Amino acid sequence: MNDAPPAQTPVTMSHRQVLEALSGLLLGLFVAVLSSTVVSNALPRILGDLHGGESAYTWVVTAALLSLTASTPIWGKLSDLVSKKLLVQIGLVIYIVSSACAGLSQNITELITCRVFQGIGAGGVTALAQICLAAMVPPRERGRYSGYFGAVFALATIGGPLIGGVVVDTSWLGWRWCFYLGIPFSLIAIVVLQRTLHLPVVKRKAKIDYLGALLITGAVSLLMIWISLAGKNYDWLSWQTAAMVGGGLALAVLFVLAERRAAEPIVPLSLFRHRTVSLAAGASALVGIGMYGATTFLSQYFQLAKEKSPTMAGILTLPMILGLALSSTLAGKLITKYGRWKGFLVAGTFLLAVGFGLLGTVKDDTPYGLLSLYMAATGIGLGLTMQNLVLAVQNTVPRHELGAASSTVTFFRTMGGAMGVSALGALLANRVSHHLAAAGLHGGGNEIPDLHKLPAPVVPLVTDAFGRGVGSVFLVAAPFALLAFLLVLLIREAPLKTTVEEAAAQPKLELVRD
Repeated sequence: MNDAPPAQTPVTMSHRQVLEALSGLLLGLFVAVLSSTVVSNALPRILGDLHGGESAYTWVVTAALLSLTASTPIWGKLSDLVSKKLLVQIGLVIYIVSSACAGLSQNITELITCRVFQGIGAGGVTALAQICLAAMVPPRERGRYSGYFGAVFALATIGGPLIGGVVVDTSWLGWRWCFYLGIPFSLIAIVVLQRTLHLPVVKRKAKIDYLGALLITGAVSLLMIWISLAGKNYDWLSWQTAAMVGGGLALAVLFVLAERRAAEPIVPLSLFRHRTVSLAAGASALVGIGMYGATTFLSQYFQLAKEKSPTMAGILTLPMILGLALSSTLAGKLITKYGRWKGFLVAGTFLLAVGFGLLGTVKDDTPYGLLSLYMAATGIGLGLTMQNLVLAVQNTVPRHELGAASSTVTFFRTMGGAMGVSALGALLANRVSHHLAAAGLHGGGNEIPDLHKLPAPVVPLVTDAFGRGVGSVFLVAAPFALLAFLLVLLIREAPLKTTVEEAAAQPKLELVRD
């Protein structure tokens, strides 16, 4: 085909067209992120009905995070080869079918299998939403819209346990509706995207790197299985640990070797020649620990240390929700206005470290006023950091690598979060068992007690143990946030590109519209 300029140049979208397309993307992103958090407060009821044990509790959560993490770079690479809109819609269809099957599950094995496919669909939507935004608007304008992504992410991540608690406590709904709830919204998102999202599509012959996909999935799976079960099913220092860690690292080495030879690698190693990509990927993994850790362990803190209901526990985290949503939105607008982004990353990671350090001091009797300040600092830090790490990377790489680069940052963030939550969860169980043993009680560290069924004299001992245990978790997480701060300091700030045409175009490609 002739090199006609109109065919080579992305079509500029008006502010209204961007908002219309974003409505479908944000709706899809909301249900995708919600799938990872909405089950947390419903799990005791689910496991009771399906006769699942303690290991099943871990796997219902881990299965979705595992497949979401492993599939993210694959979705990102595919977006560089075929229609982004079609891929988002395929991800939503996978999510819809797997959610319906999860709601119909009759045993724990069926549920865990469905959660794996839920994670694959959610991984596609999560990764591709940012990629589609990058294809629609230039980096200088991207900040004003990425703030919306941060707000939706916050609402879904932190509001998920609240929604799940309300659904389970509503007698005419029940736990199965935790999975059904997102289906109608996903269907609406598919229709809206079909009508509003029109992006250039790269048409070219390409080979999918199936070997790379298999190796990276195997490496991530082994490491996450190890970290989710270590300390529970076997000791941290054991032959199982040696086998899984050694196997995971060996597969990771094979993956790097395979990517060096692949014609169309899943994760182009050339990306890491960019200083910003390497530093942002590392910072994203560390921030992921904070993002998932804060939501997971604060919910347990309010329920088991403050004796609050699941619904009330969600409401009490509002300072963090509001801090994250407001800071993400405001930072996006300021970045668009002034074109500067590094200061927000520096301030965000610093606040995250401070927030975690302050949360590390909590106990069961810590006043809620202080907790609100600690949570707000943490939320503001996350809001200033999450989306802007992706923005920094997107501003660095050539246009034809936007998908792979964006999904790589998301991949490291999710992997860090999933592995961090598993490790910090094991730490929490250890500390709770230690504090209970010191108080003359034994066991309970690996179980979630029902405070209403415990003898009255025992309840204060349990709430004290969980309060101090959660404090220990955040105290350990604080240095990871501080390390992210140090990595962000090393990132060089480059002026944000003001047009999509400034990104390097890939030669000899035919561009069409969805």
